[in-house]
Amino acid sequence: MKFTLFSLLFSLLFSACANAPGQVALPSSAKAPSNLPSYLEEFVKEYTHYFEDEMLATNTPGAAIVIVKDSQIIFIHGYGPRIAGLPDSIDKNTVFRIGSLSKGFAGVLTGMLVQDSLLCWDDCVQKYYPDFTLRDRKQAARIRLWHLLSHTSGLPYHAFTNLIEKDFSIPRIVIDYFPQAPMSGKEGEFYAYQNAALCVIEEVMLHKTGKTYPQILAEKIFIPAGMRHASCDFEGIHKASNKTLPHFAAGWGGWRADSISALYYNAAAAGGVNASISDMGEWLKLLLGNRPDLVADTTLDRVFHPVVKTDKERRIFPHWLPRDAASYAMGWRVLNHEGDTILYHGGYVNGYKSEIALNRRDGIGICVLFNANTALSSACIPAFFEKWEVAKKK
Repeated sequence: MKFTLFSLLFSLLFSACANAPGQVALPSSAKAPSNLPSYLEEFVKEYTHYFEDEMLATNTPGAAIVIVKDSQIIFIHGYGPRIAGLPDSIDKNTVFRIGSLSKGFAGVLTGMLVQDSLLCWDDCVQKYYPDFTLRDRKQAARIRLWHLLSHTSGLPYHAFTNLIEKDFSIPRIVIDYFPQAPMSGKEGEFYAYQNAALCVIEEVMLHKTGKTYPQILAEKIFIPAGMRHASCDFEGIHKASNKTLPHFAAGWGGWRADSISALYYNAAAAGGVNASISDMGEWLKLLLGNRPDLVADTTLDRVFHPVVKTDKERRIFPHWLPRDAASYAMGWRVLNHEGDTILYHGGYVNGYKSEIALNRRDGIGICVLFNANTALSSACIPAFFEKWEVAKKK
């Protein structure tokens, strides 16, 4: 790893002042299970050494990692304090907010309801939610469930996200504001990232089942998948005794813990999930096809099938992937990297950052949760798969 002089000075400072208030502590090394094949053991060692070094170089206060290979968690560990300046450390059960990684849950949950014959991907939204409309009434009548989850309804980029942040409810936004937005493109063909439009799927589920989105998510995924610390509302994280707070830079390399806000819990499908890294390990097992009792491979195939190219969006991993290598599926980004298909999403909310990625063919996936907006979040996924490419050839 290459250190800048600035990074090196910070590293030395943290080594000397690991327990100083507001400073990130040196992460403690963790080992992979002893029964792993040698190539996997070496891969985990290489990646975790990289991650620990980069935590110091990027001045990251706290994080948690889980790596899953097939049906086995081959690495899980927490780094740094739950709250800067206090002794309690992040562990595998510490709860974070995961931001837009929540969209992946919305896609899979919809697929599970389709699997149960309660919904159909090609159902019109208005079949279940007649109040849904757009400025172009004919286009509104053509919007299908898959348009919501793939950001292809034709609405402008981030339409009415500002109203979510003002705590408006999704029904209010849909009824009072959707008819005011100019249409930016044809449904199914025009891509523009959304929060409010994606959350219309919550209203569809409510009208079909009579249950709220958090109820369905808990019943269909959290509880049966063994995600014991996961929730989808402000009360859930408020009650969690083992949680980390969001952190913001406080000058001279320090960090200041802030409070957890209610922001985006009114848009749960887009950004309202709370989870620990152990929860995310169980989620990765499901995504990799190791929970056929819950989700069929055919359902996952449909959820992960690319719908639309995202090359007109700001680039995802610009130093790693060409612009035309990214598409969007149902709550998931689909990345093409040197012949491999990587399913990916990043998240940011209330000061928390999060990353998840998996390669179904190789049966490997990773999730990393951060308690601050750190530069390491944009580097940790490319580094993971670059090291994996080397390891799997051994």
